[in-house]
Amino acid sequence: MPLNGLAGKTVIVTGAAQGIGRAYARRFRDERCNVVLADVNADKGRGVLAEVTDSGANAIFCATDVSSEPSCKQMVDEALKAFGHVDVLINNAAIFSTITMKPFWEMSVAEWDGLMAVNLKGVWLAGKACSAPMREQKSGAIVNISSAAYMLARPGYAHYMASKAGVLGLTRAMARELGEYNVRVNAITPGPVYTEIARATVTPEQKEAMLKMQCLKHHETPADLVGVAAFLASDDAGFITGQTINCDGGLAFI
Repeated sequence: MPLNGLAGKTVIVTGAAQGIGRAYARRFRDERCNVVLADVNADKGRGVLAEVTDSGANAIFCATDVSSEPSCKQMVDEALKAFGHVDVLINNAAIFSTITMKPFWEMSVAEWDGLMAVNLKGVWLAGKACSAPMREQKSGAIVNISSAAYMLARPGYAHYMASKAGVLGLTRAMARELGEYNVRVNAITPGPVYTEIARATVTPEQKEAMLKMQCLKHHETPADLVGVAAFLASDDAGFITGQTINCDGGLAFI
């Protein structure tokens, strides 16, 4: 059954060219939304666009670097040009699968700054750009994708965990400041989600160890996650803002 109020809305998904972002785009296509696929990888992004539009859905691809303010503004401008309104932002773009794990004292400034530019500053910049039309129309929903990893404190991920904890603080600040415009901002903390993207940062032994820690005994896939984002974007969540939904099968408790 379709969620209330989603059909016809324009949804921007950052990091839409692969993995969970691709799954978000497909879910909002199924909800009969206008979908804007935003990603720095144009080749993969256009591939996902072909998947999404194969069923006749309304969608565009926008080459976007979320760490760049002009690029985020262009993303919103292209969405407005194509569909006339921006209603939902899924702030998903992040650096994770390419991380080289190491103690925080061995990380270079370039590694730290490069990750923060996407994982935290990118959430701010994309939210900043999308908030302009949302504030003008006095409606909208932003869903920031954090991670349950910050609660587990796995060694070797200090910059990633700091960025995802920062996303939660930013979510609360955005929710407080956008509430008077009827714009809702919430966050999701997924657990380890397994997609088509190779993840050298998780060994088979670690994967099984985390599964044993979960209350629900199956590996998380995008299908376990995308419904939460769709719910938070929909009118069914119309009185929810500033909140975090942990979706990790009971791996960690907030």
